[in-house]
Amino acid sequence: MQDVDAGVRHAVRHFWLTRQQQSTRQGDTDDRDRGARGAVTGGKQMDGFIRLVHDLLTTAKVPEECIAMNKRVELPGWFRAEKKWDLVIVHEQQLLAALEFKSQIGPSFGNNFNNRTEEALGSATDIWAAYREGAFKPSSRPFLGYLMLLEDCDRSRSPVKVSEPHFSVFPEFKAASYRDRYAIFIEKLLRDRLYDSACFLLSGKESAATGNYLEPNPELTFAKFVTPLIARVSAICSV
Repeated sequence: MQDVDAGVRHAVRHFWLTRQQQSTRQGDTDDRDRGARGAVTGGKQMDGFIRLVHDLLTTAKVPEECIAMNKRVELPGWFRAEKKWDLVIVHEQQLLAALEFKSQIGPSFGNNFNNRTEEALGSATDIWAAYREGAFKPSSRPFLGYLMLLEDCDRSRSPVKVSEPHFSVFPEFKAASYRDRYAIFIEKLLRDRLYDSACFLLSGKESAATGNYLEPNPELTFAKFVTPLIARVSAICSV
């Protein structure tokens, strides 16, 4: 997987460099929180990961015309009319896969963590309900993938207090950092089969130069995220 590792490093460098450029254009470099929001809403930071998955798919002989990025990525929902995914694979009018690529940077981890969890849960619930109601006929069950890149810093590694005014939270959340909470959350997404594969990466802002990253959970590596996707899609497209 050496080539894949190099691809992930390139995507990590792209993420941090793009974020820096967007924050600078925002004109609020003295206000880190506002600058961070500008980078997040700027939208192109995760393009390196999307392009990496695209290239791995085409290398596995998945036809280029089956892969949608940036354009034609809307899929119908059940609780809403449509949602834009980051990468969609359609072959002979069958939905094969839909992927989401997300990130979170500090310093506002609390509210943004809640937003990210609600987004991921809502997207999965919506598309599975749409599938149940026949939105993608004649497709068989599509493949859903989720990738999260979290800033690796003191605040994301520090234990977070929980509020228990009426009932106790589950024990795994007690004294858990946001890094821990994301690992718990994404692992549970897989356990409950809301997503078919998932990846959780950590990287510090200094990685703009190196592309360094960590995979803190051995079940949530990039290889385990992309390998079943490629196997599933390439097998269908080659028939």
